[in-house]
This record gives sequence, C-alpha cells and structure tokens, in this order.
Amino acid sequence: MKNFFSSLKAKISGPGYEELDSDESDYVELDHENTETKSKIVVRPFQLDDFEDIKPILDSLREGYTIALVNIRPLKDRDLIELKRAINKLKKTTDAIDGEIAGFGEDYIIVTPAFATIHKTKKMGSVKE
Repeated sequence: MKNFFSSLKAKISGPGYEELDSDESDYVELDHENTETKSKIVVRPFQLDDFEDIKPILDSLREGYTIALVNIRPLKDRDLIELKRAINKLKKTTDAIDGEIAGFGEDYIIVTPAFATIHKTKKMGSVKE
C-alpha cells in the first residue's frame, strides 16, 4: 500500500529536476489546425424577418470572429417597432463587445467586433435608437 501512494505521489508531482535534464532530446508537436480555424474572420450575411432572427446574429457576434451584414428590409417593411427593438438589441451587444455598428444604405446594417473598424462616409449613416 505504501508503494502505491509513493508511485501516485510521483505521478502527481511530476518529473524531478534530474528527469527533466535527461529528456532534452524529446519534444512535443502541437496541433496548430484548431487555432487557425478559430481565428479566421467570417463575414456573414443575415436577414431580419422577425425579432427572433436576432438571436443567431448576437450569438455569432459574441464569438468574436464574425462581421455581420444584416438585411433589415423585410422587418422594416413589416413592423418598424420590432425593427427598433432589434436594432436596440444589436447596439447593446455591440457596445458590450466594444464593436461598431453602422447603417449601409437604407436596407443594411454592418456590425463588427472590437478588432475591426468601420470607415464611415457621408453616405453611411450612424445607427440611431
């Protein structure tokens, strides 16, 4: 029983200083494929037909690697109050992730995460509540 605890203690505490010196020729290869796919930026188009369509947009923005191009035309034609609610929700999430939001034409909104900025011109409007 004493040998069992000794071997368990040795496994938990890790290798000693002498053991580290003897393993100099060994190396560990890291899998780098997973890190590349997570850091890739995705520009995703979305369409707002209902207020409920805002959830996938917010989820992808919170991940931090998505620039969202949102077509607001269908909701704009149907219900302006719901559109204002949806834009308000987008603005709050954009502020929370330190991103930017801007209108692009009359039918589109662009939402970016913190690392991206939007070059605003006179033709692009700022999104107002």
